[in-house]
Amino acid sequence: MLSQLKDYLSTRKRAAIGDLAVRFDADPDAVRGMLDTWMRKGKVRRVGPAAADCGGCHKCDPVSLEIYEWVG
Repeated sequence: MLSQLKDYLSTRKRAAIGDLAVRFDADPDAVRGMLDTWMRKGKVRRVGPAAADCGGCHKCDPVSLEIYEWVG
């Protein structure tokens, strides 16, 4: 599943943890564990939402704002 995550994220470039959890039918914590592996290798980094995407109202689901980017 680690290589599938790599393929998916490297193709899409960015994805929210919630999207990844749905795509891989896994708990967000399990996906975070896989992402941690790629982060240690310098292939993935966590990025925040763009300023235009977030007005700070706190109405969005936090998993939609936890965004990861493929940098490898």
